[in-house]
Amino acid sequence: MKREIQQQTKGYRTQDGAGVSLVRVLGPRTVQEYDPILMLDSFDSTNPADYTAGFPLHPHRGIETISYVYQGKMSHKDSLGNEDTISDGEIQWMTAGSGILHEENLPASKRLLGVQLWLNLPAKDKMAQPVYKSIKSHEIPEITLDIGKIRILAGSFNGTKGYTSKYLPLDYYDIHLNPAESITIDTDRNRSVMLFTLSGQAYIADQLISEKTAVKLTSGDTIEIKAADTPAQILFISSTFLGEPVAWGGPIVMNTQQELDKAFDDLDKGTFLKSKISY
Repeated sequence: MKREIQQQTKGYRTQDGAGVSLVRVLGPRTVQEYDPILMLDSFDSTNPADYTAGFPLHPHRGIETISYVYQGKMSHKDSLGNEDTISDGEIQWMTAGSGILHEENLPASKRLLGVQLWLNLPAKDKMAQPVYKSIKSHEIPEITLDIGKIRILAGSFNGTKGYTSKYLPLDYYDIHLNPAESITIDTDRNRSVMLFTLSGQAYIADQLISEKTAVKLTSGDTIEIKAADTPAQILFISSTFLGEPVAWGGPIVMNTQQELDKAFDDLDKGTFLKSKISY
């Protein structure tokens, strides 16, 4: 059975961090529909003034942040002592778990193009050990096709395996289609599947979807994607429904208001970090 479009969510321009201009696509208003993806922010600019202010030191708890920089650079520093920079085509995968402080800087580049996802953690893993992992270009399988290419950012595609998520299963593909070319992706009927048009327009389930739009799909076994008359870059994101309550406060996402209050109380008292080194 073919998957159809259940919901479209068009991104809107806003600012975050110290004044970074970005396109916010998913957030608190879309939690139920796109479960377990909490947030999706898209970066796309050829003007460094839009983003070099970066994201100063801030906390996270209860989530994983997955930053994919297709073009440009992103530098990371955290309370675990990690310092790292990713560039064209690479990923920063951070499990905030019980709590982490980090900062993200965006050096000037010819173009900054990418996204950051927030992947929810199951209730049983909310207080897991925080971890930072970078996935470099040579670790990301890339399949060249007559119609374009697919980069396997996480999970597997037709037997080719990329990075394996520890908590929620995640298939995350960067699909590039030449003009007017199409591809049919097989999907697990029970998975929550969404697509995001990072660059260009595409026909998804025969509907033309504009750039910077997230599409939540109905259940099914396949989804057909076709580029319009220009090249298209589409992100495919598949995971399992959590169906758990969400209590969201800024950079922290827990299951109950009591847990959320405890997190901010920990911040106030200086007991937020359960794993740390001198920062």
